[in-house]
Amino acid sequence: MSPDDHDLSADATDSVPIPPLAPARDWRSPPQNASLGPQRIVCLTEETTEWLYLLGEEARIVGISGYTVRPRRARQEKPKVSAFLSAKIDKILALQPDCVIGFSDLQADIAQQLIRAGVQVTITNQRSVMQILDVLYQIGAQVGRAAEALAWIDGVRAQLLAIEAAARSLPRRPRIYFEEWDEPPISAIAWVSELMGIAGGDDCFPELAREPLGKQRIIADSQEIIRRNPDIIIGSWCGKKFRPENVAARPGWEQVNAVRDGELHEIKSADILQPGPAALTDGVAQLHRIVMAWGQRHA
Repeated sequence: MSPDDHDLSADATDSVPIPPLAPARDWRSPPQNASLGPQRIVCLTEETTEWLYLLGEEARIVGISGYTVRPRRARQEKPKVSAFLSAKIDKILALQPDCVIGFSDLQADIAQQLIRAGVQVTITNQRSVMQILDVLYQIGAQVGRAAEALAWIDGVRAQLLAIEAAARSLPRRPRIYFEEWDEPPISAIAWVSELMGIAGGDDCFPELAREPLGKQRIIADSQEIIRRNPDIIIGSWCGKKFRPENVAARPGWEQVNAVRDGELHEIKSADILQPGPAALTDGVAQLHRIVMAWGQRHA
């Protein structure tokens, strides 16, 4: 998300009714999938919301992030109670969640407040493609959908392998600079770097992709981007629109291959920077299309 973390949850609980409490459960009753696991989940980030909808378990969700756009229907169906760096703690507590799921060390302060209020909180910190798959399985199992989660994961693995195989037909692998933020420039997080490789390109800053924190992926000397001379530039500025004309106008960038050849592209952050289903499907598919189109122009 952007450093400003604009509060998108202002329109939250006023227009969407709070889901009613379910009858109390008793451990003496025979367990069933529908009654196992958390029943009232608040999702502090979009990927968990999307995943629970994909699993058919959206009824368990009682609150979502204001940044949620996948699936779009969630914005009409669920109260919005958080941004990324901030949350409406009082409104979350009013929803009486039995589990709050978030992502990233950046949500540690939110988690601390909720834990002190007696709420069960799970914060995941996945960074690689394998870790994303692990977390998806973990959440699937948590809501009694382990088999469905495994089936989805197997399908995605097959798609990634097919994309990787198709990329072997490229005349050469393009160098890609992925910009997660512009001022200061922040390069790709680990799963994005991996997906670029699967799609047929090579990350211009692979050494930074290994760093878990955004501040560790800041490119202190922007001239280094020019020196590494990417063939493709992809912008995904969290919270604001990518402006290729601004990138092309940066001093000295006219000599960069990607600028010279007009290879400046945007992938929406909701499609690539959420560590969940979107990145492994739509995100990598967009990367692959960009790379293969570049390959055709340079055959």
